[in-house]
Amino acid sequence: MSKEQRVAIVTGGSRGIGRQVVQRLAEEGYALVVNYAGNKADADATMTALAGTDVKAIAFQADVADENAVAAMFDAAEREFGGVDVVVNMAGIMPMGPLVDLDLDTLDRTIRVNLRGAFVVTQQAARRVRAGGAIINTSSSITKFSRPGYTAYAAAKGGVEAMTLILARELRGRDITVNTVAPGPIGTELFLRGKDEETIARIAAEPPLGRMGMPEDVAPIVAFLAGPGRWINGQVVYANGGAI
Repeated sequence: MSKEQRVAIVTGGSRGIGRQVVQRLAEEGYALVVNYAGNKADADATMTALAGTDVKAIAFQADVADENAVAAMFDAAEREFGGVDVVVNMAGIMPMGPLVDLDLDTLDRTIRVNLRGAFVVTQQAARRVRAGGAIINTSSSITKFSRPGYTAYAAAKGGVEAMTLILARELRGRDITVNTVAPGPIGTELFLRGKDEETIARIAAEPPLGRMGMPEDVAPIVAFLAGPGRWINGQVVYANGGAI
């Protein structure tokens, strides 16, 4: 299929890195399903940004951990656009706190969104993505940084990485690539929330490139894995400016 005919679902596509991925794939001619959890204002803003282009796109509200809602989202993609070629899992939350103090409800919520959510969406993707397609999950370089306070988040993302590597092998013969992108610190509201200026400046100085990463640094990597990067499969791509 030509790139103009390819269809992508992007979870968490209404804000942060997910929104930038949506914009990048739109520029490359994909038809898009923009998933959002509940913030309709963000979803509307994303759709408004796409409205001035020739891109075909729909917004779809779904809890990524709800298998029925996710199945309905894939149904909508197939009904609207005829099929699905690329699935990008960007939805996630990042509560912080030392393991010894972390409320177990917070742990359960983190695992539900970040790991179960990725599993549920990826399961549908494995069933429905067409030959020549790609499944792209999102982890985090925190699995290598091992910073205090990120235990629950890192545990969930480590599970996403393991799931990705195994699924790539389970899909042998299907001509579908499965990879994970693991960004370092990215200047989004999700990451910056609750951090003082000194902490942000210290983290921004860690990469040899001497700055904080931005969503615009990650989106081209996702687009490459979604399209021309066919010989990259079953890998975790760390996108952190060389900080590790």
